[in-house]
Amino acid sequence: MTANKPGDPTTLNRLYGRAKGKALRTGQQALVEELLPRIAVPTEGPVTAERLFGRPCSLHFEIGFGGGEHMAGRADMLPDHGFIGCEPFVNGVAQALVHVSGDNGAGAPLGNVRIHHGDALEVLARIPDGALSFLYLLHPDPWPKARHAKRRMMNDGPVRMFAAKLKPGGELRFGTDHPIYLRHALMVMQRHRAQFDWLGEKPADFLQRPGGWPETRYEAKARKQGHEVWYFRYRRR
Repeated sequence: MTANKPGDPTTLNRLYGRAKGKALRTGQQALVEELLPRIAVPTEGPVTAERLFGRPCSLHFEIGFGGGEHMAGRADMLPDHGFIGCEPFVNGVAQALVHVSGDNGAGAPLGNVRIHHGDALEVLARIPDGALSFLYLLHPDPWPKARHAKRRMMNDGPVRMFAAKLKPGGELRFGTDHPIYLRHALMVMQRHRAQFDWLGEKPADFLQRPGGWPETRYEAKARKQGHEVWYFRYRRR
């Protein structure tokens, strides 16, 4: 299977959700205008490690990175790996750029991150099959009403694409604090058990955040509200 054509209705969902919230601060706006164009994923053509980072490397792909805490944390842990993050919400992109630039005071700028402000699946379709080492889907919008189930990222079409883009032995990480989405995701992944092995040894494993999994602000907020958080790791067969 080669890279899918952008817009292929057999694999892509329409992008739902808001694109902008409150006005950006001056510094954030400057990062969006100046830094984002320098590290943006190209809008056309194949998306490869060589094209993005100038060298072969393990590729990580995060769908909906929120404020970028997890993506930046992983990129800092693994400086020899390349990270691609996609987020339609401009305020989240601006927050992630603060982490990438080093302006948050937590460390040096991250040169191994590339960002797409927009639809993750459009970029994923342009990644060659078997190119990804990790794919992350953390706390996606649950769309809890039954009539909106087709809007969830964890659905058969996207999961088939996840399987195609991950290399054998590559890892899909999924996290949620929403029980409806949890049940839905488990049913979807059960249908794809020929492509993925669950890496948990016992049910309790999905209640403990694995090592090397930085906390996101959405996870922290969920815990503050008293929600349980569930973590899943799947290995591509």
